[in-house]
Amino acid sequence: MPTFLPDIRVVDVLDVALVAALIYAVIVALRAARAGLAVAGMAILVATSLAARWLGMQLTAWLLQGFLAVFVVVLVVVFQSELRGIFERIAAIGLRRGREATPTDDATSALVRACAELARMRTGALIVLEGRDPIDRHLTGGTRLDGRLSDVLLLSLFDRNAPSHDGAVIVAGDHVRAFAAHLPLSADVAQLGRRGTRHAAALGLAERTDAFCIVVSEERGTLALAHEGLLRELAEPEELEAILRSIGPRAKARRITAGERMRRGRWAERGVAVGLASVLWTALVPGAQTVERAFELPVVVDNLPEGYLLEKVEPAVVDVTLSGPRRAYLLMDSGSLEVHIDALAASVGRRTFELDPEDVRRPEALSVENLAPGRVRLSLKKTNATNGDRAAAE
Repeated sequence: MPTFLPDIRVVDVLDVALVAALIYAVIVALRAARAGLAVAGMAILVATSLAARWLGMQLTAWLLQGFLAVFVVVLVVVFQSELRGIFERIAAIGLRRGREATPTDDATSALVRACAELARMRTGALIVLEGRDPIDRHLTGGTRLDGRLSDVLLLSLFDRNAPSHDGAVIVAGDHVRAFAAHLPLSADVAQLGRRGTRHAAALGLAERTDAFCIVVSEERGTLALAHEGLLRELAEPEELEAILRSIGPRAKARRITAGERMRRGRWAERGVAVGLASVLWTALVPGAQTVERAFELPVVVDNLPEGYLLEKVEPAVVDVTLSGPRRAYLLMDSGSLEVHIDALAASVGRRTFELDPEDVRRPEALSVENLAPGRVRLSLKKTNATNGDRAAAE
């Protein structure tokens, strides 16, 4: 019997990796949107629909198919913002690779000095360092500035008496692009605990984009950093400086969140994404390849006329060659394959029956390529015969 999986090429591995990355992005977006129950419900409906089709429950399968079509439309409407974020991230990766604005050494030093001074004075602050993802659609309010980043500028923007004190400062490279902006709030109570609105705003933007959000706590005079949906406290300004001086924003993310990701199940999400991508590839790529297989199928006689008894079928087994996608064989119950003969015409003396592909009971995805032999003979006798008369095979 041929194996289900063909030789796997490098391009196939890349194919699975790309699909896994897309699935992972969807999982992360839905998790940030707190859509776990909705996704679980849809997965249960899909599994039930597949089981109903496999068991031949046509009414259930038909109803669930219509419901799933409506449900997909509802999901697109409800989660249009999350879907838009996924497409924006894909576009950002494809169009802006290598162009992520990173603060220069002088700007980094000025930023760290400002954060240390704000923490010492217990003056609240929220500073956003842009990444690859567009963040403008997540911002409300704010005033454009486009000024060169310096510790003096940051201290003046977060002065307690300044109207910009309660908003966020948006930093792109070594420039302050805007100030007094308001960010979306996170509802992750497990991470936020008793932290205030600034921390919720920082985590809210970090859940939706790849931006780095620095928070100075007004109550405790501490520093915190939010990135990729994770929030952590920084022990001292030097830790923030070490992070910002890391080579490449993605390296920063790995340095910051490797342990947290493991504890929060990010590796489990990646495993699910790779698993789903592998299953889809197996079903749609090698599973879609057309193969032929030969079977020896029993002949079943239907509609035997009243008053006749079946004595013999010649031959009792027919060689049948089926053709179709690999996945159809994987899901098929070979015990259900049969050749059915309609013997109703035997009442008028017919004993030889030509075989037709429609006589083969098989999954709809499989077609009959060959039948051998092409006819069968039935031996019948009359159960109400008199004087020992019998109807022998003709």
